[in-house]
Amino acid sequence: MSGRPRLGLRTESIKSLLRLERFPHIWCPGCGIGTVVKCYAEAVLESGIPIEKHVVVSGIGCTSRAPGYIKLDGFHVIHGRAIPFAVGLKTVRQDLEVTIIAGDGDLLSIGGNHFIHAIRRNDDINVILVNNFIYGMTGGQYGPTTTIGSITTTSPYGFIEGSFNVVYLAAALGANFVARWTPLHTKELTSAILEMFKVDGFALIEVVSPCLIYGEMNNLPPLEVMKVFRDRAVIDHDADLSKAYIDLRDPKKPIVLGNFVRRSRPSYQVLARELIKRARGG
Repeated sequence: MSGRPRLGLRTESIKSLLRLERFPHIWCPGCGIGTVVKCYAEAVLESGIPIEKHVVVSGIGCTSRAPGYIKLDGFHVIHGRAIPFAVGLKTVRQDLEVTIIAGDGDLLSIGGNHFIHAIRRNDDINVILVNNFIYGMTGGQYGPTTTIGSITTTSPYGFIEGSFNVVYLAAALGANFVARWTPLHTKELTSAILEMFKVDGFALIEVVSPCLIYGEMNNLPPLEVMKVFRDRAVIDHDADLSKAYIDLRDPKKPIVLGNFVRRSRPSYQVLARELIKRARGG
């Protein structure tokens, strides 16, 4: 599609992509994952790509329950293995638009090695990484994106290990598209997902999201986190990503958002096709 996408589809249109028989969903009040699913569904409908060509994949965790509510071909695989499954699917069926919707723990902890090497290879997959700074489903343990000083069940006196700056990591590894938005920025998030569908190569959108579990332990309930997004969000598409780490607890620290990286490095799948063609003498 060209030009600015037509956003704000009617509720009935969005419902056509939801498995309403499985509602009510499992997500806590104030969680941002439902909004992410809504934005993804809206982007799928706006994309012009046939519904049967869209596939959604996840691992394990709160965010990874998303495919169970989306009326598309979907795969809910084992913990940390969403990326290799999606890579295999895309390599065999390059006509598909393969999107992962999963959390920071699943993709960056047990799945961290897959994350860095898929970007290194520049696999042609889409990754929507919902970052809520904690393992919410399993009891509130700290994870790879938990910020310094945060209280969790495994850091009861405050987290001291340091955390990934997700967008800086992905950009440094060579991802073709890197963005960060929040559930408050629904139009921007939907537009970014639409842009991600056009990318040949690894595309990442980090969605910084409230979590009730994190909030209960850190005096940051979901509504307060949304106020932080409203008051401290700075949209800067040309930001210095080395300084774009997130600290919800520091009132002076901006939440830097934007579509930061757009490259045209050829994907692994394109290069593999060319290699096979040369090997066959074509």
